[in-house]
Amino acid sequence: MAARSCLTKFSPATKAVIQLFQARCAQTAAAAAPHAAPKMKKIDVYRWDPDQQGDKPRVQTYEIDLNHCGPMVLDALIKIKNEMDPTLTFRRSCREGICGSCSMNIDGTNTLACLYKISGGTKAVKVYPLPHMYVVKDLVPDMSNFYAQYSSIEPYLKKRDEANHAPGSQQYLQTVEDRAKLDGLYECILCACCSTSCPSYWWNSDKYLGPAVLMQAYRWMIDSRDEYTDERLAMMEDGFTVYRCHTIMNCTKTCPKGLNPGQAIGEIKKMLINYNKTAAKQ
Repeated sequence: MAARSCLTKFSPATKAVIQLFQARCAQTAAAAAPHAAPKMKKIDVYRWDPDQQGDKPRVQTYEIDLNHCGPMVLDALIKIKNEMDPTLTFRRSCREGICGSCSMNIDGTNTLACLYKISGGTKAVKVYPLPHMYVVKDLVPDMSNFYAQYSSIEPYLKKRDEANHAPGSQQYLQTVEDRAKLDGLYECILCACCSTSCPSYWWNSDKYLGPAVLMQAYRWMIDSRDEYTDERLAMMEDGFTVYRCHTIMNCTKTCPKGLNPGQAIGEIKKMLINYNKTAAKQ
């Protein structure tokens, strides 16, 4: 609109010259783009197919032209799969940092491929699956144990009088202050970046729930609409489920959503000191 208002101040002939100049500039830019100097970038990708007899884990290097690729690592992986190697396997869905599907280890950091920008310079980008998890194929880890742990905390509202609180029968109201307590917790997308960055989870993933699941457990413990807080805390009464956390804080450092699982685990430990153990056993 501003450009149009400026043009109204010139004579018709002048405006025609300006418009012709703008068109020529646009044509020149469009014509120059295909002939831009190649910006080649190496992408080192972990490859392994356990179902293929004799196949061994290896790193395969691909080289792409950044002039014809999006800015994120996920863009590079999609380009490789579509144009160079259709056997490359990885998970992806939303491409907006919401679904958590494309979580992987990139340049030594657990993150989301759709949010991690391809680094500049000549150094290759190194892409591996999430660490210390069984590999289904290439960049796809087996998330079965992670999801089973998430299911074990019963991540949903629970009411004492279930007969009068059938799902969908009524609204469960909440004050603005109580709702604010859930901020920084409900945003978790269960990408498992935090859990797979935790040394305690590496060595005790069969017993220790890990940062992501514990943060979600805390989210339901402090929800004012839930009536099973004591029972939820009683589930944590052993030496591994929550106390295996040693406050290393890798989880908070690596979270691609900027959340703080370490703080949530600390709050659970404080709640375990004073909760009503008698009520939890009834």
